Parts: sequence; structure tokens; C-alpha cells
Amino acid sequence: MKKIYILLIAAAISVTLLPSCKKVLEKQPETTLTPTQVFSDSLITVFYLNTIYTNNLPTWGGNSGGAIGAGGGLTEETTGGSPYTTGAVTMETVGDIGVSNTNSNTYAKIRNINDFIAGMQTSPIAAPIKKRFIAQAMFWRAYRYFELVKIYGGVPIETTTLPVVGAAAKAAADLPRNTTTETWARIVADLDTAINGLPAIWPNVADYGRITKGAAQAFLGRALLTWASPQFNRTNDVTRWQTALTACNAAIATLTIAGNGLYPKEDVTMWTTEGPGSPGKPANVEAVMVTEFTNDNTSNASNNSYTAAGVPKALGGGGGNNPTWDEVQAFPMMDGNTPANASAAYPYNSKLFFDNRDPRFYQTIAYNGCSWTLQGNTLNRLWTYFYYTNAGGTAASTTETSGSSPTGFYCRKAIDPNLSQANLSFSGTDWQEIRYAEVILNRAEAAAQTGDVTTAYNDLVAIRKRAGIIAGANNLYGLQANMSPAQMVSAILYERQIEFAYEGKRYWDLRRYMLLEPTLNGKLRQGFTITLNNTGTSKDYLNVVQSNGLTLRDNLATTSLDNVYLTYFNNANGEVTKNIDTSPIAYQVADYFFGIPTATIQNNPNMIQNNTWGGAFDPLK
Repeated sequence: MKKIYILLIAAAISVTLLPSCKKVLEKQPETTLTPTQVFSDSLITVFYLNTIYTNNLPTWGGNSGGAIGAGGGLTEETTGGSPYTTGAVTMETVGDIGVSNTNSNTYAKIRNINDFIAGMQTSPIAAPIKKRFIAQAMFWRAYRYFELVKIYGGVPIETTTLPVVGAAAKAAADLPRNTTTETWARIVADLDTAINGLPAIWPNVADYGRITKGAAQAFLGRALLTWASPQFNRTNDVTRWQTALTACNAAIATLTIAGNGLYPKEDVTMWTTEGPGSPGKPANVEAVMVTEFTNDNTSNASNNSYTAAGVPKALGGGGGNNPTWDEVQAFPMMDGNTPANASAAYPYNSKLFFDNRDPRFYQTIAYNGCSWTLQGNTLNRLWTYFYYTNAGGTAASTTETSGSSPTGFYCRKAIDPNLSQANLSFSGTDWQEIRYAEVILNRAEAAAQTGDVTTAYNDLVAIRKRAGIIAGANNLYGLQANMSPAQMVSAILYERQIEFAYEGKRYWDLRRYMLLEPTLNGKLRQGFTITLNNTGTSKDYLNVVQSNGLTLRDNLATTSLDNVYLTYFNNANGEVTKNIDTSPIAYQVADYFFGIPTATIQNNPNMIQNNTWGGAFDPLK
């Protein structure tokens, strides 16, 4: 959970010099150096490179700093009003491409990377070291262009240093948009350079968190999968899928040698196990590309905000990231069947929705009455029901002591169970931008799209087996037998919805398959309301401490949570849902390629608007 120190290197390149004996988190005096001095000293060069990492590493949910962020509230996972879901997106909504000349927007980050690459070209540093430095910078340039192309289509490609000030600088920066095909070609070329220059394993444990060859190959697989998807591939050119499949196979081969694989079990330890293991090997085999965070409380600390945001308010958290009833219902049953096709052995009952579910359900969804260890309390149970405050049953209050979940649920995925309330804001759990499971499912998807259903079956089975789903008589873990390629692709997208729930991938999956409108439009996302049966007492009569120190409800739930639901709660006669959205979701078709903001076009007269927003630029070419 080390922190890559933040350095700001502008035109004059101001670098903070950190002696090797000092902790990276400690502030040190600044010294201004010339570019020649910076790129002649490998130690100083590393500091510059670390700045590139710090400025570009995504945070929780894959948030790269753009308008979409982590995609919260944009799908059926959670709720939240936004111009995307209400159909109110305009050309001005998505400004990732930059609406003014600043030192912090996407192109400023790309130019910083270009300056680093140019400086390394003439550096006297030993060639093998230079190669690895440049490879890492190339990866981040590809990452930045990928973040742009998937939302706009083709963008101006800058690969060289530009003048800093003056008319010449302005003219040099007014680049026209490259075609979408050219932009993808640049991304692939940069990633190929990165792959060729990166080690499969960083031998020094202090380098844990740096991009490896396998991580770059995995990212290439992700990028090529996007390029092959319907958003960009309207004619379904199968050669694109084959190229993506080749990249995914190469990534898996490299990662296997490096010691990566599926984490043995899918629980919270898949997230809290982190950092370097033995020299050159990850402690967590699932982690392919990570953003590291620290759990200290110094002014330079890098803590994640995810943990605190998801813990209920009653325990000092933000009480956010609340799953909808829609997402709760989506999870499969223990034998892998969907709730709509549940078997007699593992039936689905909306009154007892938590019974017989895919083990991933219990690692993702926190529901009324569930056992949820938080802040080291292994006896903690979550209760989200309401109770009547008058005998007539016309007024009710939540049993939650400080605010309530708007949906009745919380997301428990990756929430550290042992983090104290005092340290809640100092969570250091690392974000896994690429998990090994993604690499496997990326390959499965590319294989299915090329007609190789056998490989897709094998990969899906591996994911479901690790999840703990029951194999079944046919060892297909609930998968339909003899699926066609098209059916297999649908099964993979469903698996991704479950496996990567609340990891910021659902929106992008629906977007690249152009499924936002058919899947979500017209939907009013729902919550689930549970109310204590009215006995005329006007009290929360289950919340009474017993002789063993636990409440009556906790004792009853320990014996049988099913019985608590059927005996004491109003949903015993059927599900009680409520609409969270005030208006149906209404995605716009034009949103598959967002418009270029007016200010961007005014600043750069060579910038042409997308044809879906009244311009002449075709993002499909």
C-alpha cells in the first residue's frame, strides 16, 4: 500500500529530491533542475515517472478523472440522477477532451508523458533502463487515448513535445482530429512498445504496482475488445475479435508465468490481500493492475474514499453505493440458474430473496438481517427495516440509528471488515483496475465472437467454479448446454454483470454493446422496503437487548433469519418495492459518441464536431 509520490514537473521541471533513506511520504525540499539534469540521473527520472503514474492511475471503480467517473448511478446497480440517465446530455456535458488550456486536463497529462519520452530519447541512462522507462510512459499514453476514444471516437494525436507558450505553441496545439481508426492504431502501437519493453515480473519488491508486461497485454486485450464491439464494429468484422483473442491469450500466458491466476476464493480477502509477496511474485494472484493506497493519516497519505462511503452512517460511514432491488434480483442461484429459471433444488422466493443464492451475492449485497462483520465486530448484523411509531400504523421510522439506505441494501464488496471507525477515512485497500477474472472473461468473449464456444465454456466454468457455484450433474455450473456463439456472448455479459458488480464496468459493457437503451430505458429503479408488523406497541419491539447482550432480533436471526422474515415482517405476503427514480431512464442514441464541447471547438478551430451532434466527423471511420 505504498504511495507513489506526487511530483509536479512543468516546463522548468521542478522535482522533489528524495534521498533513498527517507520515506516516500515525507515532504522534502524542492530543487529546480534542467531537463538535461533530470534525464541524466536515473533516480530523478524515476521521480518524474512516478508523477506520471500518480496523475494517471485510476481510482476506485476505474475512475480516471473523466465526466463519467466510476459510473455510479448509470446502470441498474445503483440509483442517482444524472443527465445521462435522464436524456439531458448536451455537447457541453462531457469535457474530458479539454475545454481550456490547463495543466491538469487530459492533454496536459499526455503532453507531460510526451515530454518524458522525448527526454528519455537523448538520455545517457543505460539502454535497458531507458527501455523500461519509455515502456511505462507509452502504456500511460495509450491509457489516456483509450479513455478519450471510447467516448468521442477519433481525437487529435500528439506524440511529440510542443512549444510551451506563444503563438507557435497555440498553432502547434490546434491539431485536427485523427480518425477513429488512426487513434486505435496509436493505442495499439504504444501498447506494443510497452509490452516489448516491460518485464513480466519486477524483481524488486519496491516496484510492486508498476505496470508489468502482463498488465500491458491485459489492457491491450481490453482495448481490442472495445474496438471489436458493436459500438465501433457495426459490421461485426470478425478479424477484430480474432486480434482481441490473440492479445488475451498472450496476456494469460505471460501472467501465468508471472504467478497470476484466479484468487482461490471470492470473498473480501480477494481485496484486502495485497502488495508484493515473495520477490517478484504478487501476494494476491488476482491483482494484475493495481492502484495502491495507504492506511496512514499523514498529510501526504493516499487513502481510498470507497470504504468510508459504503459503510452505513450508523457506523460512521457515508451510507452510499446502495444496490437496487433490480441488481439484487439479478444474481444467480446457488446452482447457477437465474432466479427466473430457478430449480426445485434451489428455488427462488422473493419473500426470502437471500436464500439459495450464488455465493457472490453474499460477498456483494448487504441486506436486512445479514451477518456483516464491520470494525472487527463479528457479531454485527445489518438491519434496515422500518417500524410503526403509532398504533394506527400511519407513521413509521427506520431502525437505522443514523440515516437509512434509500434502497434497503448496502454494497459490502471489498469493505475491510476490520477497519475501525476511527480509521474509516484512512482506508488503504488497493483498487484492482484489472483483475485476472477480467482477463479470463475478456478471452471468453473474444473466443465466443470468433465461434470458439469451447474456450468460452471453459473460461466461464472457471469463473463460476471459483465463485463457489455448484457444478451440477453436467459440470456446467448452471450454464445452458450447447449454447450458440450469440447465446454464449449473452451469458458472458451476464457473468460480467455479476462478477464485476460495483467495479465500474457495467456501464462500459452496455455502452460498447449499444445496450444502454434496450436494457435500461423505461426502467424505474427500485428499492425494497421491509416493515415490522404492527402490534400496536408503536415501538421497534425486536430491537430489545437480551440477557446474552444481543438484541432479540439478532438472537432470532441466529436461529433462523427465514423465520424472522416470515413471522415479523410485512413482506411475508409478497415483496414490497418502491421506485427510487422519479422518472424512467432515458438514454440517448447520440450518447454512444459524446459531443465535443463548444469551448473546445472555439479554442481549436481545427476540431470538428461528431456527426451525431450536427458536425461532419464520422466516429466510425
